[in-house]
Amino acid sequence: MDNNASTAKPEEPKVSAASDPKGMDDFSNLIQGLLQQTQDRFQNLSDQIIGRIDDMSKRIDDLEKNISDLMAQAGVEGDQ
Repeated sequence: MDNNASTAKPEEPKVSAASDPKGMDDFSNLIQGLLQQTQDRFQNLSDQIIGRIDDMSKRIDDLEKNISDLMAQAGVEGDQ
């Protein structure tokens, strides 16, 4: 006699997320949360990049003005 056959448990029916509305809602909420986190991080990084580009633009403008002032003090004609 096989002991494994007598102690084997009957298989429980498998429930998929598609047939389980609560599971589907949980999965949907999880995905929405992950997408929201990703969007928030992307927006934060985009804002940081735009801020840094604006800062760099201001620095370049200041540098161009300083170079023009130095050229004027030295009596050198610029390409303006």
